[in-house]
Order: sequence, then structure tokens, then C-alpha cells
Amino acid sequence: MIKRLFSTLRPLQHENPLGLPRSGAPPTLPRRQRGLPEKRNIQNVRKVIVVSSAKGGVGKSTIAVNLALAFARQGHRSGILDTDIFGPSIPTLLNLSDEPHLSANNQLIPLSNYGVKSMSMGYLVGEKAPVVWRGLMVMKALQQLLHEVEWGGLDVLVLDLPPGTGDTQLTITQQINLDGAVIVSTPQDIALKDTLKGINMFNQVKVPILGMIQNMSSFTCPACFHTTPIFAPRHHKNNPGGVEHACSQHGIPFLGDIPLHPSICDDADRGMPTVAAEPPGSERAEVFMTLAERVGGMIGLSKA
Repeated sequence: MIKRLFSTLRPLQHENPLGLPRSGAPPTLPRRQRGLPEKRNIQNVRKVIVVSSAKGGVGKSTIAVNLALAFARQGHRSGILDTDIFGPSIPTLLNLSDEPHLSANNQLIPLSNYGVKSMSMGYLVGEKAPVVWRGLMVMKALQQLLHEVEWGGLDVLVLDLPPGTGDTQLTITQQINLDGAVIVSTPQDIALKDTLKGINMFNQVKVPILGMIQNMSSFTCPACFHTTPIFAPRHHKNNPGGVEHACSQHGIPFLGDIPLHPSICDDADRGMPTVAAEPPGSERAEVFMTLAERVGGMIGLSKA
């Protein structure tokens, strides 16, 4: 295995922005003469799902990594790919900072922690180094992350999408065979408005929406055990609104409600997500285990 030497400040070719060694002509993605590119599978990966939010700051990456960890705890060979080139979160969430090595085939070897394989742009640049690239470089780098990682055989790969409905989302949904999308939102109206754009995007590119998750909807006081809705009383569980209402309006399954809890936030910040930090059977970990079981059933992920 060869240690990678990477810098976003050195000049890079548009066809190979990650600087992977090449033998002969660089590979090109298959394209049609007209219309959209042909969709491809990610090599040695059985099932691929995306976790999307369209709106930033709703806890999507925390849910994505806990979902991948829950799949692993259920006995599946699980991985997560951080597709956010500019603001990767997976290195922090999985407490990983090493630089990936290269395989004998000059492909990136994923980093692993807690039984989950992972790849992220954050492993290739310094923690404080900005990725100052234009769109073409970003898309080429994304294609390399999608097709030049040696996963070594996975049952399921979770793609953590960046916020929005732009180039990254279109590249992935138009070029990768996806088994479905999970959408994360808070019950706040301003988040739900962007979520609707995400729903319409997945419908437009014909990616099945597995369902929506409502995150950070309420807080239960540890002293008096009173539950308080975070955003508005009309979004309380006794008066359903927010994500649950949006699901009923658009005919999308409601996958669950994840309350705001200090431990979930702290677990993420210290690089040990809740499914890894909590013992099996704990209330907070079981939320994600139930979510993984339900999503796995939807995509035909057989029980390990």
C-alpha cells in the first residue's frame, strides 16, 4: 500500500483532481451521445442509499453515520461515503484523521472505525484546509470518490449528501444506481420548504424516496420529564405537524421522530456516534436500530 500525498494548493488536472496514480489513459465514465449519462453500480457494493436534507443544519450527517453504524451492528458489511467536498463531516463524526493509502490497483482504501468503512474528502486535505475549486474539479473529484474507492465488498453503502439540490445531487442521482433516498428535516417551516425541493428533485430523477425522518422535534427535561416542542406547539406529537404532516401530504412514509438530546450532540462532537457510544438496547441507540431495520427491509437488505 502506498501513502497518499495530497494538497488542494498544488496544480491538479481536471481529469484527476485527487491526483491518483495513472497507468495509461485515465478512465472515462460512459456517456450517451444524447441525454443523461448511463447509470452505474458502485463496484462491490450491493445496496446504495442516500441521506439528504436539502437544508443544512438539520442533523443529516449525524443521522447518516448512525444509520451506517446501525447496519453494521445488525451484522451487515456497512460503509459511508461523505460526498460533501467543501464541508465534510464524517472524519469528525468517526474520529478519523489519517490519510488513505492506495491499493495495488491505485484505488483509495477506506478508513474504518466502529466496524464501518468510510471515505471522505476530509481524509485527503488538512482539517483547516479549504477546497477552493470550481465546479468541474468538484465533479471530477466526486466521480473519483464514487468509482475509485476499493470498498472490498459491502452489503450497504450510505451516501451522505451535502445540503441543496445542485451539481453533487444531480451527478449522484443521474450516474449511480440508487436503491432509495432518506430525507431528514426538522419540523421548522423554513427547513420543510427546502425539503419539498429535495422531494421534487428525487421524484424528477426517479429515485425512490424511502421516507422522511423528523429530527430535533422536541426536548424532554431530565429533571421533570416534561416534553417541550422545539419549534412550535403545533408540531408537538399530540398535534402532528411538521415532517409527519408533509409525509401525509406527499404520500411518503414517515420513518420516525428523533428528539433533541444533549448526548446525541455530544456523541457526534467527540467522534463516537450514539450507536457506538450507547450499549445495545439503550433508548437512543434503539431509535437508529429501528430506523436501520425499517430502511433495510425497504431496500431488500437481507438479515445478517
